Amino acid sequence: MTDFQNVVPALAKALEKKGYTTLTPVQTCVLDDAPHDADLLVSAQTGSGKTVAFGLALAPNLLGDDDKLPPPGAPLALAIAPTRELALQVKEELSWLYRETGAQTTSCVGGMDPRAERRNLDRGVHIVVGTPGRLRDHLERGALDLSELKAVVLDEADEMLDMGFREDLEFILGSAPEGRRTLMFSATVSKPIAQLAERFQRNAVRLTTINAREQHIDIDYVAHPVAPHERENAIINVLRLHEAEKSILFCSTREAVKRLTSRLANRGFAIVSLSGELSQAERSNALAAMKDGRARVCVATDVAARGIDLPNLDLVIHADLPTGKEGLLHRSGRTGRAGRKGTCVLMVPFPRRRQAERILQWAGIKVTWAGAPTADDIRAKDKARLMSDPVFTAETDEDTVEIARELLENHDAESIAAAFVKLHQSRMPAPEEITAANADSLAGRGTGERGGRVAEIRGKFDSGAWYKLSLGHKHRADPKWLLPMICKAGGVTKKDVGAIKIYQNETHVEIDGAVADSYTAAVLENGTGERNVSIDPIDLKGAKTPTAPEEARSGGFRDRKGGPGGGGGRFERNKRGFDYEGSGREDRLDGDRPSRGPARGPGAPKPAPRARKRRFGDDEETPNHPAYAPLDMKELGGGADRKGKKPSGPKGAVKPAGVKKKAAKPGKPSRADRKESKAAK
Repeated sequence: MTDFQNVVPALAKALEKKGYTTLTPVQTCVLDDAPHDADLLVSAQTGSGKTVAFGLALAPNLLGDDDKLPPPGAPLALAIAPTRELALQVKEELSWLYRETGAQTTSCVGGMDPRAERRNLDRGVHIVVGTPGRLRDHLERGALDLSELKAVVLDEADEMLDMGFREDLEFILGSAPEGRRTLMFSATVSKPIAQLAERFQRNAVRLTTINAREQHIDIDYVAHPVAPHERENAIINVLRLHEAEKSILFCSTREAVKRLTSRLANRGFAIVSLSGELSQAERSNALAAMKDGRARVCVATDVAARGIDLPNLDLVIHADLPTGKEGLLHRSGRTGRAGRKGTCVLMVPFPRRRQAERILQWAGIKVTWAGAPTADDIRAKDKARLMSDPVFTAETDEDTVEIARELLENHDAESIAAAFVKLHQSRMPAPEEITAANADSLAGRGTGERGGRVAEIRGKFDSGAWYKLSLGHKHRADPKWLLPMICKAGGVTKKDVGAIKIYQNETHVEIDGAVADSYTAAVLENGTGERNVSIDPIDLKGAKTPTAPEEARSGGFRDRKGGPGGGGGRFERNKRGFDYEGSGREDRLDGDRPSRGPARGPGAPKPAPRARKRRFGDDEETPNHPAYAPLDMKELGGGADRKGKKPSGPKGAVKPAGVKKKAAKPGKPSRADRKESKAAK
């Protein structure tokens, strides 16, 4: 029997039944380092057993010296959590912890039937667990009575403030009796948390078990740099490599959850999804499927990043990088809980390598950079698992032995063994083919440097030959269809193709030097087989990689005619300035000005004015063409104004007889009268 010091006997018995042998640091700290009647402000790592910790801390206030709780009535304890899933999980934890005391627990969360919750409250309860919005609603309707409350617990207090529940929390805490005990548990104690504690707690004891300089020792962090278009394939291979009992994948959006869930389900994984758009029943069913083993993989948004405790969850995959330090720590904290080891994998697309490094640095996490597992790695791992499968050492009954003898009579041993291997392989999804990582990709080189982005990093060759493809970013070039075309054009395999560097208007490809001669002969004789696409050998030793003109950077020079392969040259920067190759201006020296005439110094004659550009209708012999001669309006007797009114005569002309003047409006002086009045003044 395990000895739990300072633990109420009824709760110690529940811990033994649950299989506890020792308490976690935060549980020991709450029991040993704080008085039983003091308010607490506790910060501990996620997955450290905080729910059981505040359950143990509440026992002296709820039980006193008794082993059983009084008959249920108005609640004695209130626990507040930020999300429905976390609130329901807290209720389950407190239910088994206080089962020996006869405690009645209930939940009040959004998405559930409020009428059923009110009936449970009317029948009487000891402990209520809920979310801020639903608890406030019951308080305002008079369904929740806090007059007998002895303690209030705020679980994940920092998250509730981040989600905008400050007003609801202040209303609930303001409605609770002044003499109650207030316990706040949070992964971090920020300024808003400290302000809330100062307002609603009395001389709170500050407890922490977090060492800011050390990362979670029970979690191993691994980062896989991958090409963006191979990210999903790499995720499949990571799942297959680890074959974890339970895994969770985090995506940044709901649409990403849908896409990845569909992809993994089609590949044969037992999978569920979890996101904010699902109903409460769907979310509860997904968690239940993960807990009872019907599903082994969960794809979720950050709604599952806090508080969710799935037993035996050994693998966390960041399918999309988290937005910051807090997101990384809380996502990763779903594994490595309560002393159990876990693995956290980050999928890092090449262009986002620096962002991943910054997040890891801010979080103080040391990570191992390794290439994503390839199909060969998966097959080797499957072979090792097959050889050490417990089925070979397990005891067999007589019926199984009899079937084995019949198989040996009808088939040879090799055929039976091959059938066993096929059966074993058919139960698991097939691995995906992805590009193997090399030293450059692991070190972060060549994955987004100036001048172009390496869309696919492949193995380096000791003596590689380079070729130029007349396709680039503006043609939507992608390695997925470039690689087959490159191989087909020269009759080589993908193992003979090295780095593929895609620029704005062209792509550079490296071919193994052993097959370079035959490849050159093939592409020169047969071409690529695609219309308007060419492959030409190039020598990059003395040439420069396309930079400013290929990327068309702001403030730089743009290839005026499409760049290489587009009929024009490109600007090449050197010590003497920019020369436009292929444009007939290569002989321009440094300091030469464009062909606008010589530079004028002091006393130099003024250059002659530019000749007017010829227009349509101009004639060298008759420069003043009638089409452009100005019209003499006086000779024509007036003309139409811009608004299309009737022609008016020349200035001072007398109107013809019979034309009446426009009468002035009654009560309004005429123009002549206004002039006379003004002159008189």
